[in-house]
Amino acid sequence: MSAIRVVVADDSVLLREGLVRILEEAGFDVVRSYQEAESLLDDLVELSPDIAVLDVRMPPNFRDEGVRAARRARELVPHVGVLLLSQYVEVAYAQELLSSGDGGVGYLLKDRVASLDELKEAINRIHAGGTVLDREVITQLVNRRHDPLETLTPREHEVLTAMAEGRTNTAIASALTIGVGAVEKNVTAIFHKLNLEDSGSDHRRVLAVLAWLQR
Repeated sequence: MSAIRVVVADDSVLLREGLVRILEEAGFDVVRSYQEAESLLDDLVELSPDIAVLDVRMPPNFRDEGVRAARRARELVPHVGVLLLSQYVEVAYAQELLSSGDGGVGYLLKDRVASLDELKEAINRIHAGGTVLDREVITQLVNRRHDPLETLTPREHEVLTAMAEGRTNTAIASALTIGVGAVEKNVTAIFHKLNLEDSGSDHRRVLAVLAWLQR
């Protein structure tokens, strides 16, 4: 039986080279490694690996390049399994990876790489079409199943309703007879409870309103 063929992408030289070494020690055939995702995607069809191991955050923007590359990899080579590695639990990225409902995917914290046996088991499971998630990722995914709108206070509901009506913070303060500072605190709390991080591109106010409209 031929060895499982793996490609690796991680911008950290130390982690990338260490990952290649332990994968080879585990009996996998690491056919190529990369410091960013685009080069991996350029070679993917030609190499046709069994597994792609990707860091979540890579050049050029260090945000979700690995997630987007994982989804593109499945489009280019449908049989390829993908394993995302992250320094922290980033549930939104895990959800995006799992959104297709297909197997052959995994999301592990980088600390897991320290355990050769667990990493080997994870790659074998992904290659067989299974799904591998870090325990902490599972915990946070389960917690997210609860409607975050239920955690809002009555005042936060009032503020979010006014936001949905298109009112500014000043207009909301006037309508609810509270200070603008109080409105801003409630808006910040709403963003936090709805897990709306400041991504630099998405307008959190709009996303909060969309959450309210989808109740």
